[in-house]
Amino acid sequence: MNKKRSDNFDKFSQKKKGSAVKEAYRQEKKKIKAESRAAGEAARQRKLDKQRGIQEEPTVKKGAYKKTAPSYGTATTSLSSRKTSSTNKRTPASMDRADAKRTAGIGKVTAHAEASFEQMPLNKYIAHSGVSGRREAAESVKSGQVTVNGDVILEPGYKVQAKDVVRFKGKALSIQVTPVYVLLNKPKDYLCTASDPQGRKTVLDIIKNATTQRMFPVGRLDRNTTGVLILTNDGDLAQKLTHPSYEIKKIYEVTLDKVVTKADLETIASGIELEDGFIAADAVSYVGAAKNVVGIEIHSGRNRIVRRIFEHLGYDVRHLDRVMFANLTKKNVDRGKWRFLSEKEVRLLKFLNKSFTRKASK
Repeated sequence: MNKKRSDNFDKFSQKKKGSAVKEAYRQEKKKIKAESRAAGEAARQRKLDKQRGIQEEPTVKKGAYKKTAPSYGTATTSLSSRKTSSTNKRTPASMDRADAKRTAGIGKVTAHAEASFEQMPLNKYIAHSGVSGRREAAESVKSGQVTVNGDVILEPGYKVQAKDVVRFKGKALSIQVTPVYVLLNKPKDYLCTASDPQGRKTVLDIIKNATTQRMFPVGRLDRNTTGVLILTNDGDLAQKLTHPSYEIKKIYEVTLDKVVTKADLETIASGIELEDGFIAADAVSYVGAAKNVVGIEIHSGRNRIVRRIFEHLGYDVRHLDRVMFANLTKKNVDRGKWRFLSEKEVRLLKFLNKSFTRKASK
């Protein structure tokens, strides 16, 4: 009798709980999806190999195949030998002419860039090329603006090979090998875009002599907002500084058309409901004796959020200046001027030091 009870208890105790069953189901779905993606990539690679004239030949081992690249006036190298040399961290000097010709269309890819990766998600590749951050890059891929070896790719996670030719809006991209970080004290009437169809001034016009690398702004400000702005070609850092989950602190000085009541300050601190959802400031107070100048600390990155908060309460924002972004201020940087970030500043940004990262609510 006791043995029977023990058996029944063991069956109950060893039975997978709901969370375990769900996790197993998720893992199974993930495995199936990965296999499907791998099969799709393999089919696409076979199609590209066929277009390039690469033929498959049976090896000594039954069922195994090797690929032979077409000749460009020199001896070709088998796929198996290329894998071996890649494992040994070969340099472009050891590449055969067939490899060199296939990589010629990538653009200004340096030896470091060529050897720095074997596979990379497409949106990450675009971010490293200096076009935009990863989230913006993913949207560009989904909207059909990106091609790989001439084919439109709609999956941001598609694995790019070092030899692939990636184009954004028809322009060949290459990985930036020298990260650059610039802090700009943005003036009014400048757009935070790489270019403007109407020919208006952009923040890139101000820093055009800073570097030859392709830069983009992080933590954008609207045309009439001034203050701290970061520009870089580091897509990974841009991802950290703009993704909502990191809750990066921003402080603004707001000049309004009239005195702000204490009751409205309390309302802003406790939170208000806007058309795109609830928002509450982390801190808000008067700046000095002037009751129409307010300092507000906020971590949201929603579009024009500070202006919309005050407009919702019936105020007209006369001037908006961002005085801090993450741990950076505009100290010793005049309006319209810029400077490179120090190594220490970059390190703090990358590791998201707790002193300037908003702590998660408990």
